[in-house]
Amino acid sequence: MNIVVLAGGLSPERDVSLSTGTMVTNALRKKGHNAILVDLFFGVESPPASIEELFQINGLLPPCSVPEAAPDLEAVRASRKSGFSDQIGSNVPELCRAADLCFLALHGGIGENGSLQSFFDLCGIRYTGSPSIGCALAMDKSVSKSLFRSEGILTANWAVARRGVPFDAEHFPVPCVVKPNSGGSSIGVEIVRDRAALKAAIEAGFAYEDELIVEEYISGMELSAGVLGSGGDLTALPLIEIVPKHGFYDYQHKYQKGWTDEIVPARISESLTGMVQEAALQAFRALKLDVYARIDFLLTQDGRAYCLEANTLPGMTPTSLLPQEAEHIGLDYASLCETIVTYSLKRGEEA
Repeated sequence: MNIVVLAGGLSPERDVSLSTGTMVTNALRKKGHNAILVDLFFGVESPPASIEELFQINGLLPPCSVPEAAPDLEAVRASRKSGFSDQIGSNVPELCRAADLCFLALHGGIGENGSLQSFFDLCGIRYTGSPSIGCALAMDKSVSKSLFRSEGILTANWAVARRGVPFDAEHFPVPCVVKPNSGGSSIGVEIVRDRAALKAAIEAGFAYEDELIVEEYISGMELSAGVLGSGGDLTALPLIEIVPKHGFYDYQHKYQKGWTDEIVPARISESLTGMVQEAALQAFRALKLDVYARIDFLLTQDGRAYCLEANTLPGMTPTSLLPQEAEHIGLDYASLCETIVTYSLKRGEEA
């Protein structure tokens, strides 16, 4: 099968995406597919006259690691010569149309907020993962938390801070967490413990987005729950327990090897495990997700599981959580990628 693996793009999670995309491409090649890695932002400047030639490849790509700091997106933007649009590189739509499937290895930005999925739907391009509506609902943290609450899924109290609109920092309980409303990889996340710090964190947060989530601080065990499947055929993967070695689970702890202990299955009772897995399945359905996702939780000492957010295109880097959860049930990395492809094609046939 000819598969375009789309990665990179122009989001703060660009480097994470390139690492994911490299591993996914190699995994698909090992499974016998003609997989090529394409940067969503740069595209391919001068493809051959016959695009089919691009899929005639051999060997594996060299590993791609994630630097400690997020990329300088202005420098990335300035380095491109031309593109299909401001966000999409040269010949990307043509390459994706020529493929049997587009494997989305993107994180954040238009690759994960439903915009690209909507464009692909209009173009008749088949892609992996959730449909546009599910991506849009999950990416907007305020909307997803509202849906969680309406479905009886426990989530921390929150308020939205908007650029240009006064925020009542004097009355929101501290400590609390300030984070971009549509961000990922913990970029721009601040834990604040007093009102002066809260005001400063909100001002700093507007460097990332015009809308921020100010969320009640919950102390508890960090858990991740992967979900795999489509329609009524859903599997809640084993829970993974996340133990950062310093501070909280920030960008460096997520992508630098050895910075975090990840324990699967999580060291909790069978009943608590089942409760969190069921909440993950509820969240998956509430957000209209499909194929795969990762749902993040905080479990308090008194056994309450607070749902934080859903990731519709979870990381697939060497330190990522979903592949570790899948491996625990005997699904190695390449087989996980193949399963995602299979479920995605099935959805396309049913549509």
